[in-house]
Amino acid sequence: MAVGLGPLPDFFSVRGVRLGIASAGIKKPGRKDIVVFELAEGSRVAGIFTRNQFCAAPVTVTRQHLSQAAPRYLLINTGNANAGTGRQGLTDAETCCQALATAAGVADAAVLPFSTGVIGEPLPVAKITGALPAALEGLAGQRWAEAAEGIMTTDTLPKGASRQLMLGDETVTISGISKGAGMIRPNMATMLGFIATDAKVEPALLQALVSELGEASFNRITIDGDTSTNDACILIATGQSDAPEIDSESPYLADFRAALNDVFMTLAHAIVRDGEGATKFVTIEVSGAGTQQEALDVAYTVAHSPLVKTALFASDPNWGRILAAVGRAGVPDLDLDTIEIHLDDVCLVRQGGRAEDYSEARGKAVMSQQEITIRIDLKRGDVHERVWTCDFSHDYVTINAEYRT
Repeated sequence: MAVGLGPLPDFFSVRGVRLGIASAGIKKPGRKDIVVFELAEGSRVAGIFTRNQFCAAPVTVTRQHLSQAAPRYLLINTGNANAGTGRQGLTDAETCCQALATAAGVADAAVLPFSTGVIGEPLPVAKITGALPAALEGLAGQRWAEAAEGIMTTDTLPKGASRQLMLGDETVTISGISKGAGMIRPNMATMLGFIATDAKVEPALLQALVSELGEASFNRITIDGDTSTNDACILIATGQSDAPEIDSESPYLADFRAALNDVFMTLAHAIVRDGEGATKFVTIEVSGAGTQQEALDVAYTVAHSPLVKTALFASDPNWGRILAAVGRAGVPDLDLDTIEIHLDDVCLVRQGGRAEDYSEARGKAVMSQQEITIRIDLKRGDVHERVWTCDFSHDYVTINAEYRT
């Protein structure tokens, strides 16, 4: 039921990255549920992670390992989140890292673990470690599409993006995959994103880029307002391209940032397009705000309103629900006579009430589209923000009601 989400692209291999995929049978026998990234020696890795205080054990371990060693491997499992598992969860995550490290001949801290799936269940360590030989044996550069499938949970389609650009006379590649369809309101800095490039990127800049671009993409999407325990977005730079190193003064930084931003946005939007039960892809634009926070408060209040989201599913231009959400967003001293609310180019609200030129037929026509923009102009400043969301359908309730069955 994914909205406007087509097949995976033809991925460009990233020099210095090999991927292995295996089946551990964590939740379903025969399902690909283990993905291993092998990174060339000297690769640089930066990340942003969930701010949920009940963060999963692999998030804690990954943060620790990033501070201890240069990463050489990523180990991802689906079917089990290893969250809400206490000290045993930390031990289990470390055990899996040790098994991969021993098999690959690297330090334990050179392995970064990631998990996604059911919260509160013990990690099936024996199944995961038992699948590692097959994942390592199958390591290859052109397995991005299989990896995109291997990290899925309730996703209906795999998600990926791949770009190439010229930096001087040299080609640089950026490829990435993401997963997520429910329990989505990333608050980082159950979604996962892995983006790799063969460019050489100065370490501090790499962290700045994943923070900046993650904030504008993955941190601007929401399915249901629930921040997962396991959110992580990882940016890898292997440095295997012959292009000059990119730092904050590089003449190539603008072009590289633009291409990288395109990959981040594509992967983030794909999560919304594949939201659990989604039938609409909705952009919420708030302009004329006095501060970024009030713009986001308005955007997220509208995006999280069950009444707005169910009206979207019904293609019902019930503009009063949007107006009510704006009014309860907590922005002080709103001038109701100046605010305008549009569906695409159809004005719903002007001067504190229904716009004189609005008609139900015009509103219905927009709401019947698969892709809709709700534009809210507060007319109190010059700050502009965008958030992307989807509707709530019967299927969302069914999927989550039956998630563990």
